[in-house]
Amino acid sequence: MGTAGSSALARLGLPAQPRPWLSVAALGLATVALGAVAWRRARPRKRRPLQQVGTVAQLWIYPIKSCKGLSVSEAECTAMGLRCGHLRDRFWLVINEDGNMVTARQEPRLVLISLTCDRETLTLSAACTKDLLLPIKIPTTNAVRKCRVHGLEIQGRDCGDAAAQWITSFLKTQSYRLVHFEPRMQPRNSHQIEDPFRPTDQVAYSDASPFLVLSEASLEDLNSRLEKKVKASNFRPNIVISGCGVYAEDSWNELLIGDVELKRVMACSRCMLTTVDPDTGIMSREEPLETLKSYRQCDPSEQKLYGKSPLFGQYFALDHPGTVKVGDPVYLLGE
Repeated sequence: MGTAGSSALARLGLPAQPRPWLSVAALGLATVALGAVAWRRARPRKRRPLQQVGTVAQLWIYPIKSCKGLSVSEAECTAMGLRCGHLRDRFWLVINEDGNMVTARQEPRLVLISLTCDRETLTLSAACTKDLLLPIKIPTTNAVRKCRVHGLEIQGRDCGDAAAQWITSFLKTQSYRLVHFEPRMQPRNSHQIEDPFRPTDQVAYSDASPFLVLSEASLEDLNSRLEKKVKASNFRPNIVISGCGVYAEDSWNELLIGDVELKRVMACSRCMLTTVDPDTGIMSREEPLETLKSYRQCDPSEQKLYGKSPLFGQYFALDHPGTVKVGDPVYLLGE
């Protein structure tokens, strides 16, 4: 008898060297048993009842926090947000000389800066400014800086003097630097930022959540109340859903998109950043925030969590990784 047959019999509690008249029967039993184990391991996870609630209309990655988003047709859903090639959602951050994050709340013109990637080269771009080319792999000799994002410390690898000078020259207010989050660095814990998140949920430089989901219907409803229409980019969602009802995303607890499973955590409370025009970098400090306040305030019972900020869009966390594509059906997972 071969080694495989002997080990199979041993796992079933039969002698490794059976008497001749037992050999055929024992081997047959071993084959059936091992086949059953293999089938149980190989069969797909049991799916709960599905109900299609929409279709993926847009996917957005924001490589630099508060800077211009990148529309993609396909992205990998990781525990820390969307990824497309070398670009990951909010894995770059602009900081001041003290290491504090800088967003469009302080520097509205950040929304005019884009970061793209072509093979091994990153490109920083903005209107009326010469592009800056940077290597995708930051030299390990560059300093690792201590940064602060919403009160929590996190590291970032400095992207170099050229990037710092380029951003500083474009914003023309004070000295800034660009840092990058590397896989070996310790992420921020979402639960320390917003209590409803699980202790296992983590982000790099995002506010709190790895995924923000918004529906086209909700955006259309808001625009029906505004004189000057706004875009999805005012709200910086990662996944925009079409084909659903107005504010349907408020009631989606668990979603299946392709093989990706997402779990809703909480609504997204909105701030002054939504009033920054993504095309001009000008902050109005009024719309669409004032209109949202008129009809999207939280229930009084939830004011401890959300305060007086209006709610628009929903934060999700990852339950099962995979790839999502524009055009994918979005299913609501049943109990």
